[in-house]
Amino acid sequence: MDEGRIFREAWIEGVRKHFPGEPKPGYVTPWEQTPDWEREAAAVVGRQVREFIELSGGSTAQLSREQRGRFVATCWIAQIHYRIEDPKPGYVADWSELPGWQQETDADIFDAIERASDRR
Repeated sequence: MDEGRIFREAWIEGVRKHFPGEPKPGYVTPWEQTPDWEREAAAVVGRQVREFIELSGGSTAQLSREQRGRFVATCWIAQIHYRIEDPKPGYVADWSELPGWQQETDADIFDAIERASDRR
């Protein structure tokens, strides 16, 4: 399974688990229906996380949950700036400004990619 799909599936699972109430339909759109730019961004961030794990020799297991989520969030923000000329402030909000559900979901994404990397 490719990193972009792992990223998206972990995002959807995290949103369903952590989002308070009913999430926006766009938050849980399946991979096949996700816009191309978003799939490409997810694939890039997924590869960045996988490479970070590999280049760290597995020591990422010692990172805190917050550090793991922050890494995903920072990589995602860079992709938003790369792909959207004038993004909404919420799209590029710093970690401390993200809602708790999104912080938890970002950490879940890191964990999912790490688990998938272990299986390779």
